[in-house]
Amino acid sequence: MQLTSRGRLALCGNSSTVTSFSSKNQRSHPLEAESLELSQHRLLIPQTDFKTWFDLQSSTQRDINMMQVWPQMEQANQTDSIESNSTECPSIDDFRNQVYSTSYSLITVLGLVGNGLALVVLIRTHRQSSPFHVYMLNLAVSDLLCVMTLPLRVLYYVNKGQWNQGDFLCRISSYALYVNLYCSIYFMAAMSITRFMAIVFPVQNMRLVTENRARLVCVGIWVFICLSSSPFLMSGQTFDPSTNKTKCFEPPQGSKNVQKLVTLNYLSLVLGFVLPFLVILICYAGIVHALLSRTNAARRQRGTGTKAIRMIVIVLLTFLISFMPYHVQRTVHLNFLHRTDTTCSERIAMQKSVVVTLCLAAANSCFDPLLYFFSGESFRNRLSSLRHSVTGSTHRTARLKPSPVSECAENHQLKAS
Repeated sequence: MQLTSRGRLALCGNSSTVTSFSSKNQRSHPLEAESLELSQHRLLIPQTDFKTWFDLQSSTQRDINMMQVWPQMEQANQTDSIESNSTECPSIDDFRNQVYSTSYSLITVLGLVGNGLALVVLIRTHRQSSPFHVYMLNLAVSDLLCVMTLPLRVLYYVNKGQWNQGDFLCRISSYALYVNLYCSIYFMAAMSITRFMAIVFPVQNMRLVTENRARLVCVGIWVFICLSSSPFLMSGQTFDPSTNKTKCFEPPQGSKNVQKLVTLNYLSLVLGFVLPFLVILICYAGIVHALLSRTNAARRQRGTGTKAIRMIVIVLLTFLISFMPYHVQRTVHLNFLHRTDTTCSERIAMQKSVVVTLCLAAANSCFDPLLYFFSGESFRNRLSSLRHSVTGSTHRTARLKPSPVSECAENHQLKAS
């Protein structure tokens, strides 16, 4: 139904009123003004175009609603961005640099003093050599080679993760640590077997365990460990473009490299830790059983049994403090790297545990001198005999040196004659 002419005039007259009202309210909000203008057009259009007008008004209302919702959406996007950035874990570089530099400095000082003194005593008293003496000598050499490379690590972490010593020294430093680690384990196993044979099978020990065979065993241990640790020579220094620094001692990136590390870890775990540790436990179980089942006459020989007990305590403490935490944590950490559902706190805790257990593993060089002193065959006697020999040579030198008084008297007699 169309509007009459009188109706149109009436509507046109009312349109001026609506227009004036809209002009007053247009200052408040532009969208409301646009809505009022559309209301004017609604008064002017015929009913046949009402559907078109209704669609236009619905579209405008959606725009108004979108303008009202848009700030909330923008705030939600900013919140999501903040949450995604918060998943980036903070770096533990400061913690790592402080712990590594301090720990390696202490290990260097204690390891050089303890193993250096032990090596001097063992070399100066080589005439009192025995199979146990041969193993202690090689263990001290292994510890000293490792300790001599630790200052390079100290410099690296003092410089906040900047390596300036070249690719060759980077490879050698990584290699020396693992060679010392597994040489120490195997030499301790060889010493345990030697002590086991001396207590459980004393007659066969005189025939089977000799110095020459001990030297051959040491050569075999060095060759086996050096060859099996050669993959650590493959990873040298790298350049990190994000920090613009040359890196060393850093784990390789990428799933392929991590998979290689997992394979190497299981091989070293079985051959370098589990197998020798089982041998040591079996030997110590046999030693304890033999000591407990001795007769009263045999128990009078308390020297061998006491040395064996001391060695058992020191070696087990070394394994429990240095070797076991490192191997367990390294296996857990490599499996942890394959997970994708880890939280930031878990990653930080795992990285810090890597730092602590590696320091404990390097500290085995400080425990080995305790093994020499408290359980070595007559090591304290060797040390005292060395001290007496040095003191005696000093006294002999002083005795042979003529005194100034005698020289003056002799010169006076020559002049008088």
